[in-house]
Amino acid sequence: MGYGESIPIKTRREIELMRLACRHVAEILLELRELVEPGITTLELDRWAEKAIGQRGVVSSFKGYDPHGLPRYPAVLCVSVNDEIVHGIPGRRELQEGDIVGLDFGVSSDGYHGDSAVTLPVGRIDAEAQALLDATRDALWRGIEQMVPGNRLSDIGHAVQGRAEEAGYSVVRVFAGHGIGSRLHEPPWIPNYGKPGRGPRLMPGMVFAIEPMVDAGRPEVRMLDDEWTAVTADGSLSAHFEHTILVTEDGPEVLTQVEGSH
Repeated sequence: MGYGESIPIKTRREIELMRLACRHVAEILLELRELVEPGITTLELDRWAEKAIGQRGVVSSFKGYDPHGLPRYPAVLCVSVNDEIVHGIPGRRELQEGDIVGLDFGVSSDGYHGDSAVTLPVGRIDAEAQALLDATRDALWRGIEQMVPGNRLSDIGHAVQGRAEEAGYSVVRVFAGHGIGSRLHEPPWIPNYGKPGRGPRLMPGMVFAIEPMVDAGRPEVRMLDDEWTAVTADGSLSAHFEHTILVTEDGPEVLTQVEGSH
């Protein structure tokens, strides 16, 4: 596997700007969690998030995003329900008791981005769905623990994959974590799988968005006609958790974590 461009090292000023953007992301996601209940539509969640962005004077990282010639993303929030893995477009769909819903959200402040995601239960969910959420959250933290100076980039994905597969799940391979800074997506590409001890060494000042996407069934993906929403090919449930993390001399600093965060 090639690792492409060199990994940017952030300056002190850039890190402070990212801390601010990430705090906005974390706080808005916490507020969104309180709205997730049976009967609310995915569009209502998006509109609430857009209002919060305006009140805080920051800018959506997602709305209008157009990677690789796809249609521009039309919303500030990605809302992915049940078998939807990632990039679900908000609409008239009402959340139902027993669903799980992924909220993926990012903003920029003074040109620097923060990005985070959480998958939540809608009302009461069954034990199988809760186990998937727990394992995916744990996989994220296993990956974060590897973000210490001197470790290799592939150590992150290896840790994520190990936690997911020991629980009997599979990791999605067509999407990955990424560097983040003045662009939402910067080098490197950070797969959620792989052998340890490969790739560049981690250094203080690197900032990554680590985001396991874990399926209860097979890892294959199917794209919907909207060209954005990715679903599990076998219809199984999928969960997604993400944080933006800074590598420091003392280990990982989770920039998108505030009290009460995932």
